[in-house]
This record gives sequence, C-alpha cells and structure tokens, in this order.
Amino acid sequence: MKNIDKNNKSFEEIKHIDENGIEFWYARELMPILQYSNWQNFEKTINKAKISCENSDINVFEHFTDVSKLSKRANNAEIEIKDYKLTRYACYLIAQNGDSRKKVIALAQTYFAVQTRKQEISEKEYSMLSEDEKRFYQRNLTRKGNYSLNQAAKNAGVKNFDKFHNSGYKGLYNGETADDIAKRKGLRYREDILDNMGSTELIANLFRISQTEEKLIRDKIQSEKEANKTHYNVGSKVRKTIKELGGTMPENLPTPKKSLKQLEKEKNTKLKVKNNE
Repeated sequence: MKNIDKNNKSFEEIKHIDENGIEFWYARELMPILQYSNWQNFEKTINKAKISCENSDINVFEHFTDVSKLSKRANNAEIEIKDYKLTRYACYLIAQNGDSRKKVIALAQTYFAVQTRKQEISEKEYSMLSEDEKRFYQRNLTRKGNYSLNQAAKNAGVKNFDKFHNSGYKGLYNGETADDIAKRKGLRYREDILDNMGSTELIANLFRISQTEEKLIRDKIQSEKEANKTHYNVGSKVRKTIKELGGTMPENLPTPKKSLKQLEKEKNTKLKVKNNE
C-alpha cells in the first residue's frame, strides 16, 4: 500500500492547473514516473494512446496538445524538444498502452481510472460527504465543466477567454469580475477563486458553466461578442433563479477558512508523515 500511496502522490505532484481551473500533465514529467528513460520509446506509447483515443471517436487534439518548446544544451545551443499537455483521460490511455510488465504502469492505470470514478458518485454518497469533501467533488466537476465550456467557446469564436469567463461572473455576481471576487474574498494575487468557494457557491457556478456550454452549442453561436453576451445572460438568469427561490446571493455566501489547495497540501503532509512511520 505504501508503494501505491507513494506513486499516487507522484502523479499528484506533477499535476498542473491552468488559468481556467483545468487539470493537466506534461508528458516529459510523466515519462520518468512511468519509468521510461527514452523519449522515443515513450512517444511510441503516446502514439498508441492517440490511436485508442481516435478509435473511441474522441478528438485527439483535445486530450493530447502539442506544446513543443526550446531547450538549451551545454554549449548554449537551443533545440526544439517535443512535449504534450495531457488531460487525465490521455494519461489513462497512455497507462493502458504502457508496458504492462512494469508495476508502476498498473498503479498509473488504477490511479487515473479511480480518480475519474471519484467524480461520479451517487446522490446518497454525496449526502454523506463532509462540506470539504463536497467542495472537492464540486471543484472537480467545475474543472471538467470549464474544460468542456472552453471547447464550446473556442468553436464559437472566442479568443479572449478572460473576457469570456468574466462575462459569466458578471452576470452571476451582479457585475463582479473574477478579480473583484478575489479581492472581496481577500485572496492573494492569482489565487484560484473557485478553490475558495463553498459547495453551494460552486454548484451555482457549475450550473452557469453547464448551461452556457449547452446554449452556445444549441444556438450555434458563431461570434465572440455573442458568446460573451450568452455567458453573461446565463449568469444573470442563474442569479435571478437563486433570488426567486429565496437563496443567498453568491457574493453573500461565506468564504471557507481554508482553500482547497491548502487542504490538499495538509492532506499530502499527513500522508507523507504516515508513510514515513
């Protein structure tokens, strides 16, 4: 069990979160953890994973994003090295297509499959969660939702994603942008606002996210201006619904004492202490 915990921790340590709250991994960072010492061999596994993705009628480019970059050599010469920005699903497919003789591959298959399953629990299971557990659950759903929304927005012609997301926040938060929300919550610069929301506030945002995605697709929006307007209008209607139901306006909901990032850090520290016992 110690080995599983140790490797799970490694997968978590190399996980990144982008500016829109979407989790991802870099192939170059995943490679050594999966015990590949040669990029050419690892890329063969990546290519097999891409084929699996394509055979499932899933857009390969949404899960395997080319992020080639320049790397300095000892003589200061710069060469371009290939890398990929991977979704959780892409990592799972890579593990599925990896060398099954390696124990760490089996651990990776379990990790990426189980973590995905954790995002799909029953209503009964949800009701038994603590508030912080509900926050983690809803935060995972908003990450997943924002990823899908971004794809729909991109297809609708959105290029300025900060403006697009702020349009939705303005509608839901009575004119507040993401920066305004962060300041009101007393957050540090660039600190994630969604990581500092309670479960009720996260649910309101998840509804805004999902309904905006559906409307962009359903109405076949094809301009950035219309996409921003749609996001604002959906946010406003979610706000109106909350008011009509007698709910608390999102800006009046309490900010949790600890961010999800802080809770995750504390959990990892406890796990580290436990593993060293």
